Amino acid sequence: MAKDQHPIHGEITGPVVIIGFGSIGRGTLPLIERHFKFDRSRLVVIDPSDANRAILDEMGVRFVQEAVTRKNYESLLTPLLTEGEGQGFCVNLSVDTGSLDLIRLCRQLGVLYIDTVVEPWLGFYFDDSLSNADRTNYALRETVRKEKKRNPGGTTAVSCCGANPGMVSWFVKQALVDVARDTGLDFEEPTADDREGWAKLMKKAGVKGIHIAERDTQRTRNPKPMNVFWNTWSVEGFISEGMQPSELGWGTHEKWQPKNAKGHKKGPQCAIYLEQPGANTRVRTWCPTPGPQYGFLVTHNESISISDYFTVRDKHDEVTYRPTVHYAYHPCNDAVLSLHELFGAAGHIQPVHHVLDEDELVDGVDELGVLLFGHAKNAYWYGSQLSLEETRRIAPYQNATGLQVTSAVLAGMVWALENPKAGIVEADEMDYRCCLEVQSPYLGPVKGYYTDWTPLKDRPGLFPEDIDEKDPWQFRNILVR
Repeated sequence: MAKDQHPIHGEITGPVVIIGFGSIGRGTLPLIERHFKFDRSRLVVIDPSDANRAILDEMGVRFVQEAVTRKNYESLLTPLLTEGEGQGFCVNLSVDTGSLDLIRLCRQLGVLYIDTVVEPWLGFYFDDSLSNADRTNYALRETVRKEKKRNPGGTTAVSCCGANPGMVSWFVKQALVDVARDTGLDFEEPTADDREGWAKLMKKAGVKGIHIAERDTQRTRNPKPMNVFWNTWSVEGFISEGMQPSELGWGTHEKWQPKNAKGHKKGPQCAIYLEQPGANTRVRTWCPTPGPQYGFLVTHNESISISDYFTVRDKHDEVTYRPTVHYAYHPCNDAVLSLHELFGAAGHIQPVHHVLDEDELVDGVDELGVLLFGHAKNAYWYGSQLSLEETRRIAPYQNATGLQVTSAVLAGMVWALENPKAGIVEADEMDYRCCLEVQSPYLGPVKGYYTDWTPLKDRPGLFPEDIDEKDPWQFRNILVR
């Protein structure tokens, strides 16, 4: 598609400030240029590293080489976000930037805001003075929920809107509509703002749980060297979340918990965490191309937000239904090797981190979707099967994994421009059809697949196992122990 054929989805009347220009920032910028009207003289990219500055210089984009910190964020960002007339947009795509503080600042200034994760300030993920409960995404999400409760409405700030968290919440709703239709339910699709209606529909459909089931098959030209962590997206981001406690939304159908599982005393209490790192916790799951596979149960915001969103309560506010929800991630093989190396060295992180770009990869697909299971048709995977080859054809400066994230940021920005006074929102609360309509041209094939696979199917049976043979979809059967 020629540059002048890309649809313009809206106008940003004020400055555009992008925080972070790693793999995701680099891929998001050309999508912003394609799909929005804005004043290029007020477009600014901020990053402590100038590794990708050549791209900005070639595009004629202003660059500020500086880290956004707890001490300088107000003085650094305020003049940039308020330069000239109109309403600015802050696009936070960086690690170690305190999302909550940036949300507060932007809303005070009347500036639109979006990020891909509730990111804490530098040091949080490895702070041994914090309890494991305090290091969870549940705890981070609660800080944003409390801010939303204290200051409802106002300027829109979209929290956690990348591929996952973000896009997968929109996939869940489409998959639920498909399952409800294909199982013969008599229903009307709830409206975008009808959380209770969506939760009741999932309960009616008999969904016991959801895996954010992903398989990244992108391959490199050369083998991974020792003492280097390779990944197809932010290494720092993956290591940080991988070293947090393994975490999942906890469903009402579950009869068993691991011995090291812990709950939460405050908030919606919709999730539990395991006292072990997510990147060293494996689960059984399923994706269309590989079929059955192991995934890592890495904590993600959507594991909590989806489980919370689809909770049904009675008139006494007691929970009557909630699905189990968690990530089940098989990253690219080089990232798996990197994790094996890291944990084999007693958790010592490799000194060199490298994001594999589109020129180092030869082929592969990032197959990212949602697996809704336990209903009358057993299990249904719905998602994106974006290849590296197609990514190269339709968008610059990124691989398939990156484009699934950057296109979700694009969709979230469009939604924010169309809903500028929505307050603080998560992807679950947005109009999934509108968002996917914007994003779909960048997702490759988006398809649904039914499967008869369960976690009990084709187990070798050579050794005794502590499993629940009556209910295949118990977490007891999914967790690799």
